[in-house]
Amino acid sequence: MLISSGLALAVIALPVLAGLAGTVLPAFGYLPALGGRTLSLEPFHDLLATPGLNDSIRLSLVTGLAAALISLGLAGAFTAAAAGTPVFERMRRLLAPLLAIPHAAAAFAFAFLIVPSGLILRFLSPWATGLQRPPDVLIVGDPAGLSLIAGLVLKETPFLILLILAALPQMPVARSRQLAASLGYGRMTGFVFLQWQPLYRQIRLGVLAVIAFSSSVIDVALILGPNLPAPLSVRLAQWMVDPDLSLRFTASAGAILQLAVTLAAILLWVGLERVGATILGVMRERGLRLARDRIPRAVAIGLPVATASFLIAGFLALFLWCCAGFWPFPDTLPQDWTLRSWRTAWPRLGGPLATTLIAAFASAFIGMVLVVLRLATRPVGRPASVLSQGVMWLPLLLPQVGFLFGLQFLAIRTGTDGSYAALILSHLIFVLPYLMITMQDAWAAFDPRYERVATALGASRLRAFFRVRLPMMMNALLAAFAIGFAVSVGQYLSTVLIGAGRLPTLTTEAVALAAGDNRRTIAVYALLQTLPPLILFAIAAILPALLWRNRRAMAA
Repeated sequence: MLISSGLALAVIALPVLAGLAGTVLPAFGYLPALGGRTLSLEPFHDLLATPGLNDSIRLSLVTGLAAALISLGLAGAFTAAAAGTPVFERMRRLLAPLLAIPHAAAAFAFAFLIVPSGLILRFLSPWATGLQRPPDVLIVGDPAGLSLIAGLVLKETPFLILLILAALPQMPVARSRQLAASLGYGRMTGFVFLQWQPLYRQIRLGVLAVIAFSSSVIDVALILGPNLPAPLSVRLAQWMVDPDLSLRFTASAGAILQLAVTLAAILLWVGLERVGATILGVMRERGLRLARDRIPRAVAIGLPVATASFLIAGFLALFLWCCAGFWPFPDTLPQDWTLRSWRTAWPRLGGPLATTLIAAFASAFIGMVLVVLRLATRPVGRPASVLSQGVMWLPLLLPQVGFLFGLQFLAIRTGTDGSYAALILSHLIFVLPYLMITMQDAWAAFDPRYERVATALGASRLRAFFRVRLPMMMNALLAAFAIGFAVSVGQYLSTVLIGAGRLPTLTTEAVALAAGDNRRTIAVYALLQTLPPLILFAIAAILPALLWRNRRAMAA
C-alpha cells in the first residue's frame, strides 16, 4: 500500500530533483562530458556579460506578475459577481473546451486577431478606421511584452476559475450572500469581505503556479513576446540548443538565474498579498457596502466572457486562414477558398501527429493509474500531507528550465534521449499534478456507503472498487483523462529537450513555424494541435450520458 501510494510522488520528485542537480552542477562549471571538471563561477561571469540581460529579466518578472494579477482579478471578480447564477453555470460548461486548447494554439489564435492585418482590423476597415493597408505598428512582439501578457491572461483566467470552482463547494456561499444582503452589502462587496480570503487560501498554490509559468514560459513567448531582447527563458532555451556546446554552461547558469527571478516574482506577490489584505481590512472597518453594484457586476461578468469569446474568435481566424486563398487587406473574408494549405502540410504531419497522440495517451493513462492508486490507498477522510501536496505542485511551481536542462543531461548520459519512454516520462511529470488537482475533490466527495453496501452483499473490496466506485466516478475519470491528455499535447520545452529533435510533435512544429510568415500553414498546425484534446473533452462529456442513459442520476 505504501509503495503504490508513493509511486506517483516518486515519478515527480525523483526526475525533478535529478534535473535540478543536473542544472546546478554545469552552472558552476562542472560537466565532464564537455570538459568541465572543476567548479567555477565562469558560467555566471559569461551570463552577466550577456547584452540585454537586464531587459530579459525585467520582461520575465513583469510578465509573471502582471499575468497573474490580471487573471486572478478577472477570475475573482467574475466569481464574486456571478456565483450562484445561471451565467456561472454556463461558464462552468465552457471551461472544458477552453482548458483543452494548448497554450501555443491559443497564442496563435490571439495573434491572428490582433496583428495589423488581423481579423479585428479587417472587420473595422475601412468603414471605421479608414485604413486601406495594414498600419506599420508593432503589436505582436512589442518591447513591453503587452501582447504576451494578454495572451497568457486568455489561458490563465479559465485555469484560475477552474480552481475556484473546485474550492467553492467547501464555502458557505449562499448563506454568506444572505447574511451580507441582510446587512446592506452589495453582492460583490459581501463576497469579497466574507468569502475571498478563505477562498484565496485554497487556490493560492495555483496562483503561484501561474506566476511561475508566466515568468518562465517559452512557447507563448516565442509567438507573442519580443525578441530583441527576448524574455530570459526564451534566451536560455536558444542557448541550450545552440551548436556551440560551450553555451550549455551559460544556459545552466541562466536557469539558476531564472529560478531566482521566479522566486523574486513570488516574493513580490507575497508582499502584494499583504498589501491587499491591509486594504481589504481598512475597507471592511469603514463599513463600505456598495449596495448598488449592478454596473460593476456587469463588467465583472462581461470581461471573462469577453476573453473566452476573444479566444473563440481567434480560432475562427485560424480556420479562415487555413482555408483561405487570395485574401488581401482590408477584405473581411477571403476572395476564394482552397484546401491547398492542408494538402501541402499533410505529408509532413504524420510523424508529429503520431508522436503527439502516443505521448499524450500514454502519459495520461499512466498518470490516471498512478493517481487512482494514490487516492485509493489513502485512508478515507485523511487529507493529503503538506509534503505530498508540495511534491505534487513542484513541477508547476518551478520554472521548467530549472530542471529540464538537467533532465536532458541525464537522458543523454543514460542514452534515453530521443526515446518514447523518456519523452512520456517528461510529459508525465507535468500531467500528474493536473490529474491530481482534477481528481482529488471528486474522489473525496464520493460517498463510501455505496462500497459498504456492496461488501455487505458479499462483494470483495476489490470487486466493489471496480464495479461500484469506478463506474460511479466515470465522469470525473474521463474529464481528468482529457485534461491530462491536453496538458501533454501542449508540452513544448520537455519535447524539444528530451525528444532531442527526433520526436517532433504538433506543438514543437507549430512553434517552429512562428519564426516564418506562412499564416496558412501555421493555422493548419494550430488547429490540428487543438483538435485531439477537444475530441477527448467531447467524448468525456458525451460518453457518460450514453453509458448511463437509463440511469438519470449517473448521467448527470
